[in-house]
Amino acid sequence: MKFIESVFQKLRSHPKRIVFPEGTEPRVLAAAAEYVHLQLGIAVLLGKKEEVEAAAKKAKVSLNKIHIIDPDLAEDLPLFIKRLESLNRYKGIADVDARKIVTNPNYFGALMLQNGQVDGLVGGATSNSGSILRPLFQLIKPLAGIKSISSCMVLQIPNETYGENGVFTFSDCGVIPNPNVEQLASIAMESARLFRQLTGGTPRIAMLSYSTKGSAQTQDTEKIVAATALAKQLLFERMQPAEIDGELQADTALIAEIAAIKAPGSMVAGQANVLIFPDLNSGNIAVKLVHRLTGAEAYGQILLGLDKPAADMSRGSSVHEIVGVAAIIGLQAIEYRRLYPEQGVTRYETVA
Repeated sequence: MKFIESVFQKLRSHPKRIVFPEGTEPRVLAAAAEYVHLQLGIAVLLGKKEEVEAAAKKAKVSLNKIHIIDPDLAEDLPLFIKRLESLNRYKGIADVDARKIVTNPNYFGALMLQNGQVDGLVGGATSNSGSILRPLFQLIKPLAGIKSISSCMVLQIPNETYGENGVFTFSDCGVIPNPNVEQLASIAMESARLFRQLTGGTPRIAMLSYSTKGSAQTQDTEKIVAATALAKQLLFERMQPAEIDGELQADTALIAEIAAIKAPGSMVAGQANVLIFPDLNSGNIAVKLVHRLTGAEAYGQILLGLDKPAADMSRGSSVHEIVGVAAIIGLQAIEYRRLYPEQGVTRYETVA
């Protein structure tokens, strides 16, 4: 069974409600219809009803059992405007300006998520990252103990001898340009937590660098060494099951024969499944190269550290990838419900 099919199977037992702010985008329409067809939960599309219906008709997509909400006409609009005006950054904002912000689908979707009316948000198919991340970061609080929000990509590569039967998480590939020691440690912790939740396997975290075990010693490599030590300490303190090692070069992290030479005795080298990159440049470049050159299935960016599940997709995402991201976000929501049962509400709880 492919990784994403196992996610679908788990989610069918506990279907979840996902809001898609880009309700007229053909790929999103097709993905929402497939999400419902696969019995993964409820899809909520944002946009003017007549425009969504026209786009669906043009794309030949059925809107059966899909909810459409026009932010301009929504019954929750006054409530959401009050919520926005209560935030410190919006104190004193004019009602007309607050309404303009709230009716932006990305903000309206984030407010739905904050208010517990949906279980997760998937956006970014037509928007740049800032347009999706800004409302989420402003409106959704971080998880307890998390100081920096980051992201990861989940990949399944064709060669299943690597990773966890071909499954990896790559982090951070979408949010923090140049993470410091504490941020790298946090990225490692949260990526490992998600990997274990999705696969059930033991996370083997490689803190990547251009150096392995002191083969080069610079300020950059010392940062990776320090982040590895901090993450190892935090994993122990929080009793989070995972193996971690660094600094490791990418080939050392992945190939057993090279690991035996460069990092003998490592519990991670040669068998890593969670790859932590030193900066956004290397992470983003690596994930796009692996995705396109190997034909890997790639799902993300899955946001890490928010207390509600959300994703910022690539604008190049396919329909299959959007469905997969939505399913991963839904599976995250199951864990969130277990950990934070007070988040649940009844609206849209059952499929029409």
